[in-house]
Amino acid sequence: MIGLAIAGGAYVSTTDEATFCGWLFKSTELVNPLFALLDAEFAHRLAVSAAAHGFVPREKRPDPPVLGIEVWGRNFTNPIGLAAGFDKNAEAVEGLLGLGFGFVEVGSVTPQPQEGNPKPRIFRLKEHGAVVNRCGFNSEGIVVVAKRLGAQHGKRKMEETSSSSDVKQGGKAGPGILGVNLGKNKTSEDAGADYVQGVHSLSQYADYLVINVSSPNTPGLRQLQGRKQLKELVKKVQDARDEMQWAEDGPPPLLVKVAPDLSKQDLEDIAAVALASKLDGLIISNTTISRPPPADAHPLAQEAGGLSGKPLFDLSTQVLRDMYIRTGGKVTLIGCGGVTSGEDAYKKIRSGATLVQLYTALAYGGPALIPRIKAELAECLERDGFKSVQEAVGADFKPLKA
Repeated sequence: MIGLAIAGGAYVSTTDEATFCGWLFKSTELVNPLFALLDAEFAHRLAVSAAAHGFVPREKRPDPPVLGIEVWGRNFTNPIGLAAGFDKNAEAVEGLLGLGFGFVEVGSVTPQPQEGNPKPRIFRLKEHGAVVNRCGFNSEGIVVVAKRLGAQHGKRKMEETSSSSDVKQGGKAGPGILGVNLGKNKTSEDAGADYVQGVHSLSQYADYLVINVSSPNTPGLRQLQGRKQLKELVKKVQDARDEMQWAEDGPPPLLVKVAPDLSKQDLEDIAAVALASKLDGLIISNTTISRPPPADAHPLAQEAGGLSGKPLFDLSTQVLRDMYIRTGGKVTLIGCGGVTSGEDAYKKIRSGATLVQLYTALAYGGPALIPRIKAELAECLERDGFKSVQEAVGADFKPLKA
């Protein structure tokens, strides 16, 4: 029944705007409570499967021009992206882009397949719009993901429209921007080799690459955020990427995803490495091992793992602001953590984010959340007199923008 309702919406979404909007919000009101009754991980698998098979609404309306932004030589029709973790194995890229995201990030993908941590490993804190997870990089591995992305890449390449612009319209192979998030295997003794293997196998399909060194669920991973370790890792991955054969548009940008649980020294170290290494960007942030109030009082808050969702917003945004200051606005930042509205996305942008990601809010709000966030963000920009997202990036730090 759920699948049929979603499939019907996927059809009407191609007809007219009023029908699309009405159906989308009504179906969300119906489907979300049903999903909430299911085990969190099982519900997640259903959602990924629905998107993979096209049983999701497809946004046909163009994004408001004010939301467009150029990053890394590519045009994003809007700055709202889906964070890594939802589509770990690149099963549903086209379906997820069709929801209206400006970009989708898959992964984290590990070199070898691994099951991750024992179940249950995902816990809903519904009252707080939060989730605690300790999945531990469950992944089908790069061979499976590369094959899947290769098939999708070929299909998208055939649909690619030619453009005389120096700025690519959409991603590497058609509309929509695709990021690939790389992880390491739990038992690996050479993290650098794991990330290099990911680069060699997956970078040809990526519009950007991410080194994930901040998941709290893989032992020792966050130690790679130290200045010496991060510098060595970034150089190794950059060298591996740059040694490959690339077309005129060059290799995909390389980003690092960092934790929100950072000391001042950690922030300074990461900023220094980002600037010295000419890193293409930072994603701020991953989940937190802290339990910000009021979520700390929830019975499930004491489950081991990283917390995401609303309670993470203030912490992750403060780290974003700190990193923008420390990098002088010279490094592209993606703001991630606790975004549930267009106003939240706008605050991330004013705090220094060029792009914004979400995940947990989608789990609670469903597909209707995406058009709503985009509409609210456009209203925020126009309300404050900004003609584009780019004009608003770092607006809270006028001296830096002068």
